[in-house]
Amino acid sequence: MLVHHPDGEALAQVILMLSAIWWMYGAFAWLTNAVPPDRTSLRLPLLGGMLAFFAISLTIPTAFSENGVVFACAYLVVIAVHTVLYMQSATWSVAGVWSFARMNLVAGALILVGAIIGGATEYVLWSFAVVIFVVVPALVPDEAGWIRPDHFVERHGLVVMVALGESVVAVGLGASGIDVSWEMLAVATLGLTLSAELWWVYFMGDDVEAEGALRAMKPTRAEFYETNVAFYWAHLLMLLGIVCIAAGLERAIGHAFDELSFARALELGGGTALYLAGHALFRVMLGLSFKPWRAVALVLALATIPLGTQTSALVQLAVLVAALGVCNAAEGLDPAKTTGRRPETRLRPSDLAS
Repeated sequence: MLVHHPDGEALAQVILMLSAIWWMYGAFAWLTNAVPPDRTSLRLPLLGGMLAFFAISLTIPTAFSENGVVFACAYLVVIAVHTVLYMQSATWSVAGVWSFARMNLVAGALILVGAIIGGATEYVLWSFAVVIFVVVPALVPDEAGWIRPDHFVERHGLVVMVALGESVVAVGLGASGIDVSWEMLAVATLGLTLSAELWWVYFMGDDVEAEGALRAMKPTRAEFYETNVAFYWAHLLMLLGIVCIAAGLERAIGHAFDELSFARALELGGGTALYLAGHALFRVMLGLSFKPWRAVALVLALATIPLGTQTSALVQLAVLVAALGVCNAAEGLDPAKTTGRRPETRLRPSDLAS
């Protein structure tokens, strides 16, 4: 959608759809943590949920036009499967599951009504659904118990890995039908390198630190909310950043020496900055140490936007890759780094603020 319509309305649609889809993906990560699909009676409904997710993916390009009702109905099926399976958990009561499931259903119903009405009302109702995602974690009862950190961290890390892989696919899509030339290969190489650098940021050891932070947490409502912010909202920013980068790369590869529009340059530089901002929020909410070199990389990523509009896509990408690479290398050489170690004590976000 962003490739073909690089404007504010398309971005709003992407944000709303990604928020809803990512919410239920995260919900299924919590579900399979509490209810492992280890028997047929659980696996079959889970497959049904997968089919509904697949239907959602097919309707994304037209979810705000002719296929909005199909998107919403498939989304409600996903919610229904999630609710029914969650009630099989040994540590959750039916009332406990219903405390958040009913709000998920309300969010799905708002999306359906919005699709039926259309127009500006649809955006308003979708926005109300996203507001519900903010409220739901506060409704989770303390009886819920806690999560298995290794499974939970892995589920979210895999999505980041797949999304970064899709950004490489976007380079291939942009190169289709274009004669192979050194400038095309240069943009492709830079695009792959940028994806690798973003992978390095997430998997440099932060995933291990995140697992250690989860192990140090206690099953309280406050800890649950912080975990939700880290693994839903922070990851949402990272995924949105990857989507923007992928859209920018797909267009840049065919226009290596052309000046980029502000929207295209923003996709590359702003998308990278958004990814880094999301990752910083992820660390803060888990009480992990601040990474100053990544803050430097964020500022430098934003600074490349004028390069794209005044010079070319190739220049902006080259500077963006060089800046992020230098910051990653500097962080790797920092003797004070904590990469790969699980924290002995955990800092709360309130401690950092004070």
